[in-house]
Amino acid sequence: MTLAPERTAPQTIPAHASTKPNGINPRLSVTSLTPRPQRPALKKSGRPNPAAHLTPEQIEGIGVELDALRKEVMDSRGERDAAYIRTVIKTQRYLEMGSRAVLLFSGVKVKGFRPAWWIGTAGLSVAKILENMEIGHNVMHGQWDWMRDPKIHSTAWEWDNASPSTQWKHSHNEIHHTFTNVLGRDNDLGYGILRVDEDQRWSPFFLFQPIWHVGNALLFEYSIAAYDLELGGYLAKRKRMSEEEKAKFRADAAEVVAKIKRQATKDYVVHPALAAATFTGSARHTLTANVVANLVRNVWTNTVIICGHFPPGIATFEKTTIEGETRGEWYLRQMLGSGNISGSKAMHVMSGNLSHQIEHHLFPDMPSNRYAEIAPQIRDLMERHDLPYVTGSLPKQAASVYWKVVELSLPNKVEGRRRRDIVRLSLKKAWKKKSLGRF
Repeated sequence: MTLAPERTAPQTIPAHASTKPNGINPRLSVTSLTPRPQRPALKKSGRPNPAAHLTPEQIEGIGVELDALRKEVMDSRGERDAAYIRTVIKTQRYLEMGSRAVLLFSGVKVKGFRPAWWIGTAGLSVAKILENMEIGHNVMHGQWDWMRDPKIHSTAWEWDNASPSTQWKHSHNEIHHTFTNVLGRDNDLGYGILRVDEDQRWSPFFLFQPIWHVGNALLFEYSIAAYDLELGGYLAKRKRMSEEEKAKFRADAAEVVAKIKRQATKDYVVHPALAAATFTGSARHTLTANVVANLVRNVWTNTVIICGHFPPGIATFEKTTIEGETRGEWYLRQMLGSGNISGSKAMHVMSGNLSHQIEHHLFPDMPSNRYAEIAPQIRDLMERHDLPYVTGSLPKQAASVYWKVVELSLPNKVEGRRRRDIVRLSLKKAWKKKSLGRF
């Protein structure tokens, strides 16, 4: 799990944190006694800095207030929370088993209609979403480790996804939650294929990002597997990598391939074969049901996640701004680098409570069922300090991200120059260098 840097001595590890080296953000130092510079009013792109008006003392005050809120909630964890996650897990398992049983008859027609296919596919889609979002994501964050239940523990959970849990925990828990929205350090910021902020450098590769975006949503679990494997970095740097680094990549790649094989065997071989054994002619329909359920889960998961970090109003940060970052500054970056989704309780559960992305990024190891409780206090704190609390409905946030992906496929507007001239010049330079394949 990733927590804020400690306010006291760095070697003091809190009781709730892991004792592993990556447990408490070892990169982040505590320098609250060191004079901190006032933040610039404008960012590199010319956009206003949303935290420029805050003094270092105010930022540390925010940190103290959030520490108190965190302590209050974590100290009150108990049977109510344990009952919640056990109920969710039990519901998900019964729903998946029931849906798969219904799909054994998915080929049976009733008045020209296959009701078992539609019911089973819908149920399996919901079960897969629950498993990935409210259970898998949050268990692997260590939100339920305090229960000391070996069956619901971050070190033991393996989720229904193409990406092995060990690799996901490294890229997500350690890298993304540590370097949230830091340009050049947080690879979640566009996943290396999308330009989602004006401060990201433009290249002709991004002209096609609306296509990359849709493809990424449809194949999201495989994209995440490649991302967690750091496939892009390997392809770009393999000629400069040591033999040890190459060997590690090959071992990680073998783990990914083995996981994908297990997933594909389960969904596309075993369950269709079981349906075939019922002699109802349901094998093909069970196969398509599994394909559709995985597609639905991929698109839903992608939509929830892009709404948490890519809508307008969410801030990004330069590398230099996190040098010597204090606990209060870390909290501030998490609040400004995340956005929420408004909606019903059912929507919050189906999103894994990542609809409370701001609260999740502040306290990633807090039980997810508590985010709704603290959200009003977080919003009040941000509004008292004149900080934007980004939130909106799912359709509104998703539409804004899709529009942003289209808009930022083009270079930023520059006074006195037309964007089409910038594009034409960049393509001309790229063509001359014969580097079109290395954008």
